[in-house]
Amino acid sequence: MRTATLSRHFAAAAMLVAAGPLAAEPAPSPAADVAFLDALTWGATPSAFAHLRREGRARWLQEQLHPPAQTRLPPSAQAQIDALTPPGTLLERAQAFDAQAKAAKALPDPEASKAAQKTFQAALNDAARNAASSWVLRALYSPDQLRERLTWFWYNRFNVHQGKANLRAAVGDYVDTAIRPHVLGRFRDLLMASLRHPAMLHYLDNDANAAGHINENYAREIMELHTMGVGSGYSQADVEALARILTGIGIDLKPEPPKLRPEHAADFIRDGLFEFNPNRHDYGDKTFLGVRIQGRGWPEVEEAVDLIVRHPATATTVSRALATYVTGQAPDDALVARLAATFARTDGDIAAVTEALVREPVFAASQGGAFKDPVRYVFSALRMAYDEKVILNTAPVLGWLNRLGEGLFNRSTPDGYALDAAAWSGPGQLTTRFEIARQIGSGPAGLFKPADPDRPEEPAFPVLANGLYFSTLAGTLGAPTRGALAQAVSPQDWNTLYLASPEFMR
Repeated sequence: MRTATLSRHFAAAAMLVAAGPLAAEPAPSPAADVAFLDALTWGATPSAFAHLRREGRARWLQEQLHPPAQTRLPPSAQAQIDALTPPGTLLERAQAFDAQAKAAKALPDPEASKAAQKTFQAALNDAARNAASSWVLRALYSPDQLRERLTWFWYNRFNVHQGKANLRAAVGDYVDTAIRPHVLGRFRDLLMASLRHPAMLHYLDNDANAAGHINENYAREIMELHTMGVGSGYSQADVEALARILTGIGIDLKPEPPKLRPEHAADFIRDGLFEFNPNRHDYGDKTFLGVRIQGRGWPEVEEAVDLIVRHPATATTVSRALATYVTGQAPDDALVARLAATFARTDGDIAAVTEALVREPVFAASQGGAFKDPVRYVFSALRMAYDEKVILNTAPVLGWLNRLGEGLFNRSTPDGYALDAAAWSGPGQLTTRFEIARQIGSGPAGLFKPADPDRPEEPAFPVLANGLYFSTLAGTLGAPTRGALAQAVSPQDWNTLYLASPEFMR
């Protein structure tokens, strides 16, 4: 009986989700501050709301736009991340994985070799899973929430897939060193950090790009997906020229440098796994985006990146994508033009563009109107349910995201997951969300089961009917949702209905 009742309420909620955006509360009411917080973080919580109200929007926003370099986390979350972080540098880890793979293949006994290779694959899986778990913990508990929201956006734009070869060993380092440190800095620095990271170079095959054996994959995606965008004026000849400019940029596991031709030996660059090998570089002159670039090694790359970053199409395309992500809707051309002007004026300062967007009227008007993508839905549910209580087991979270089709590191194509809300609002998605809402709302769902099997699972129960709900959120609910909640027969049913409501899914 109870299941049938919940299903009917969910069906009503699903129809409300499809009906269109809810009316936004006018600022500066508490409800508007909750919506403001929800729009720029991974989900409002009682403690985050209290902090915003104490600080005021202006001060809070500046804190978020200019956070400390080191991510701040609660001690229990940081301890888990420390335990999940492998020792050594990425180069050292890659060398160890390479040695393990070679040793497994070299075993003369076929069964022993098969078992050793299985162990090697399991170690790679563990590396990727630990990286994803660390990302979840940072997203849920970092007070620098805007940085975490933008880390997801920029990773998705500069997407790499863990499933290619041994990228599972590198995806965590890619997020932590190439993406997160630059998401509120200069766009050029972000692009260059991605360009120099082994995960990107291997994913898009630039490690195979050499003079006489040109591979255009990365050159094409830089312009098509990362910067200027399709139809922005670059040509196939520009793709070919950029591919030639990028020759010699790759990866090298060997500790010793390669034997270099004397005339270009001084051009060699090594930084961990990253390598610019002049032996593999095309030193011919190129014409790129209408500019003649003299063949001279790595400085060609710097010049080409400058041309791309400062091209008006990059400012426009990047601004449009950022506005779509933050507001949850396609921005009009006038808004994009204003944001692009800020991008150009500040030399690609992402924090400045983000601040300009937040100050636009459309930002306030859009709050509560966009259907949450799966990552935002799951993270916001967990943050509201447990606030500052740190989960001990991220495995259920990773499983939910995979079931909803937006697993971390799991987008196989370079374009990243869709920003369009319509991509996530189908009937199957809503049914799965209801099941996940039930799991989160009904109890700890394994979230507080310690990694140590000798330790008992910690007692925990989601508290969604909290002070923030009664003081502020309850007043934002529509009559159908209030009616459904009034008929809940237990706290578990109430939690499930609230998390499956159209208001919470937006």
